[in-house]
Amino acid sequence: MSAAAFAHKIYDDGMPFKCVSRTALLLSAWLGLPLMGSAAQSTQSSTDWEGQIIYQVMPDRFFDGDSGNDQDVNRADLRAWHGGDLAGLTQKLGYIHDLGATALWMTPVYQQKAGLTDGTAGYHGYWPYDFRSVDPHFGTLDTFKALTSAAHGMGLKVMLDQVINHYGYGAPATAQHPAWFHTQADCDRASGPQKDTDCALSGLPDLNQTVPEVSQMLLGNADFWRQQGVDAFRYDAVKHVDPAFLKTLVARDRAAGTFTLGEYFGADAGIISQFQTTGLSSVFDFALQDALRGGIMSNRGLSGVRTVLKQDAGTPQPGLIAAFLDNHDLPRFANGTLFEDEGQTRTAFALRALMTLKGIPVIWQGTEIAMRGSTDPDNRRDMRFPDAWTPAEKAVYDSTKDAIAVRKASPALSHGDLKLLDVPDQISSDLLIFTRSAGAQTVLVAWNNAKARQTYSVKSKLNGQALTGSLFHDPGSRAQNAALSVRGGYLHLSLPAKTAAVFVLN
Repeated sequence: MSAAAFAHKIYDDGMPFKCVSRTALLLSAWLGLPLMGSAAQSTQSSTDWEGQIIYQVMPDRFFDGDSGNDQDVNRADLRAWHGGDLAGLTQKLGYIHDLGATALWMTPVYQQKAGLTDGTAGYHGYWPYDFRSVDPHFGTLDTFKALTSAAHGMGLKVMLDQVINHYGYGAPATAQHPAWFHTQADCDRASGPQKDTDCALSGLPDLNQTVPEVSQMLLGNADFWRQQGVDAFRYDAVKHVDPAFLKTLVARDRAAGTFTLGEYFGADAGIISQFQTTGLSSVFDFALQDALRGGIMSNRGLSGVRTVLKQDAGTPQPGLIAAFLDNHDLPRFANGTLFEDEGQTRTAFALRALMTLKGIPVIWQGTEIAMRGSTDPDNRRDMRFPDAWTPAEKAVYDSTKDAIAVRKASPALSHGDLKLLDVPDQISSDLLIFTRSAGAQTVLVAWNNAKARQTYSVKSKLNGQALTGSLFHDPGSRAQNAALSVRGGYLHLSLPAKTAAVFVLN
């Protein structure tokens, strides 16, 4: 097989390449593309996150590496502690690295209130009792520093969730510093957007960031965790935070070289633009997540995805938008179908599609094997590892690992511009095509959302010399490979069902 033949097709949704690391190395050698391994990462600036792939972990639900801190553990209760900890996460960093992720995002590890609140423990970390202490269920500050050191040794960046809107239920600060918090009277007086900042979220003690002591405490929290080896912060519930304070906070982060990712539930391109203008590096794209789930899982078609991509192109930094399929607050992506096997097939397609988009892909633990789960807390089942996988789950993992390796080896897919190509309205529900370009490399991406193999002919300005070589067919394929040709002013595509295919152009 020639280098040109391999270059023509990066991947399709037939069987994944048997050896992903070899695939990436071959792409690097034959196409002259750099691999983004640990050595490459060490030379990146701390704000260069466009080429990153983030893996999200909820430590309590990941892996138990130290049974000595398993107090109050009840794995039969999804609202209780399950025993996962920082020692376990450190032991499993190799799993995250082998998948191909380049950054680890942890949900908060702050000390939580002991016991239960309304039948739920603080296993998730979002109810801070002490912002600068690690909860004993997770380990110690030394355990945390050992984790960040080990992650950096593998070339993984570390992102930590930061709560800046509230304290947890029953936190000592509520009695010690009552002036730090919004009151019900503040909420009653507020109107419009101020309701979001002055009213309590789920009844949690709501911090008033306009109080100087509060703002200094929160700014100090960021400095403290930076000193423990954190490279980036995911800021929780930014919709509910005073805008002037948030602007000050992220300006200090930016000056320190810290990447910032904001969570605004339901954010679309307009919200993303607003917060990137404020200074946040990135914001989660909930509009894209909804379009992907609706289009791929709920049979709404791909037109909604196309609309969101058009809108995202107008944001200040589209390459830094966080693109995701699900997270700890949403039902599992694979849960969008009644039948498990169909959920696995569609999740594999969606993950490969995600790796073709502009922005920063974020994978929630377990999505790479199409774990199922409905609303909180069912979406937070314990992570399972290879010795507990079914063959179908292993196939989803292999497909995802392959797609990640290809994305990392391709400048166009990692950080190239995205240009949507027109398709006739009658097929726009099933077909999405676009190009990604960076430097000398341009790739054509084609998604087929149909339930069966389809052949499409679309008007195109590409000429017949634009394609390089012939298709690469994996010897282990099931004759499911994608095909592309250009004749008579038309782009001819033959695509398997639920496919995200990528072709390199001259």
